[in-house]
Amino acid sequence: MLKKRLKQLVIYTILIGIALIVLYPIAWTIGSSFNQGSSLQSTGINPIPDQFSLNQYRKLFTETDYLHWYKNTLKIAVINMIFSVAITSLSAYVFSRYGFKGKKISMISMLVLQIIPSFTGMVAMYIIIWKMGLLDTHLGLIIIYVAGQIPYNTWLVKGYLDTIPRELDAAAKVDGAGNFTTFFKIILPIARPIIVFLAIATFTAPWMDYIFPQLVLKSQKNWTLAIGLFEMIDGEADNAFSQFAAGCTLVAIPFTIFFMLSQKFMTEALGAGAVKS
Repeated sequence: MLKKRLKQLVIYTILIGIALIVLYPIAWTIGSSFNQGSSLQSTGINPIPDQFSLNQYRKLFTETDYLHWYKNTLKIAVINMIFSVAITSLSAYVFSRYGFKGKKISMISMLVLQIIPSFTGMVAMYIIIWKMGLLDTHLGLIIIYVAGQIPYNTWLVKGYLDTIPRELDAAAKVDGAGNFTTFFKIILPIARPIIVFLAIATFTAPWMDYIFPQLVLKSQKNWTLAIGLFEMIDGEADNAFSQFAAGCTLVAIPFTIFFMLSQKFMTEALGAGAVKS
């Protein structure tokens, strides 16, 4: 009995420690966003500020282009999600269900491409986007995101589609369904868990990326949130850390809503996927 309680005590201690490690930076960021001062000196270890103030949020919307950067990032994230899900799911279905000349070489090529870090091809991407006349445009950045995610996501979705019995395809074709009908009405509903995961991953990527927006987007009106927020704390004269924290706190809102909505859907989809076979 004593051994069992000691075991439970150790487990709870570890879980509480992990929770504190995860939650403390979030609490500190939210608390700092309500701080009256702007610099790091005005914040302490305690995440709860001495005086609550909405001054940083007011300055965020009145003295910066935060709302414009927010709209830019949201637009890029939504378009990237739609095109990535459409292209990747179709390409994964083709590689999963059909045999064609060059299939093996194509799969190996995509495997090699996903191993290579994306930033190693930054110069090549920059030149391609420049030659296409898409430098300093959102379209250029979206093309980089969509094209760059195809290899890894195709492998990911193909692996899931391979687990769906091919007898379902055969039964649908016996009933007169074509390739697109079979994909959209038979395969896609069963593959909802991986499609939802793919949608979440491709939606969140542009919000967290700083390197590629910094490479492609030059004018301030086209900046995303990552560039705009970093400019607040970059350099010796830019020390608006509390304002930076307020911007980061607002960035978490669409993520929270998206994850809350998709969590319920993913639970239902995963439950359906668990009994598909």
